[in-house]
Amino acid sequence: MPQEMYGFLSIILSIVFIGLAFWALQSFRFEKILKRPNGAQAKLLQILLSIVIGYEVSRFFLDYLGWSVAFGNLFS
Repeated sequence: MPQEMYGFLSIILSIVFIGLAFWALQSFRFEKILKRPNGAQAKLLQILLSIVIGYEVSRFFLDYLGWSVAFGNLFS
């Protein structure tokens, strides 16, 4: 896979999975564990958690893609 395409795919996957993580965290009940679940700090925590989770999930899929390509090259 060309390096430019891999970079573009990395950006797109990261943004998509960060968005999905943010959407999924909307259903999490932060009021059970935070003092002020509607405060600015709680929203910042939710955004940071979304970035971390989304980034890690996208890294997993990109690593899997890299392993699949490398494995395919093994037999060609």
